Amino acid sequence: MKNFLTTIFALLFFALGNVFSQEIIVPEGYEIRDSLIVRPASTVDSSLLGKNIFSVMPVKSKVGTADVKVYQSQSIVDALESHIASNVSKPMNGYRIRIFFDNKQSARGSSEYAISRFKSSHPGIAAYRSFSNPYFKVTVGDFRSKSEAIALLKQIKSDFPSAFVVKENIKYPIVDSKHPVVIDTVQVVRPIKQTIL
Repeated sequence: MKNFLTTIFALLFFALGNVFSQEIIVPEGYEIRDSLIVRPASTVDSSLLGKNIFSVMPVKSKVGTADVKVYQSQSIVDALESHIASNVSKPMNGYRIRIFFDNKQSARGSSEYAISRFKSSHPGIAAYRSFSNPYFKVTVGDFRSKSEAIALLKQIKSDFPSAFVVKENIKYPIVDSKHPVVIDTVQVVRPIKQTIL
């Protein structure tokens, strides 16, 4: 199995290298197939990446509808940049849904089953498994408000009847909660299946 995965990753890397060079060379005995991948949506608006409030204000010279001029000292700009730099990895208070909480002997296996069951039915929602002696816990989602968490709780209550909302430090939630995942098509090089007669 390990050799098979190594071969697939090598071929995928080979194919991606060729895609970027605009020339696709397929080794003999292999073919290129389209494959779907599901990845989490961005947590930030990429159009604002690397910008601060002072650089995105509308200005007529930048074809804006208004002309905003800000007069401030350099120390304010420095303080803003320092604040942004110091809060990059700061945890954010929010809400998650606890779908599993147990300390029985079978809790480890049951928590693994609960998280895999949740991920298979809700691929766009983050799920976290943790151990806090003596309890195994599975929490799902990253929500800014309790009402957002309750909306998901209502959806999953039939599958996880003992689920409840908890307040926790969360990862920064995705920008578009209605589209939590992005589905892309990639080309994968794989061995040609040969039929045995």
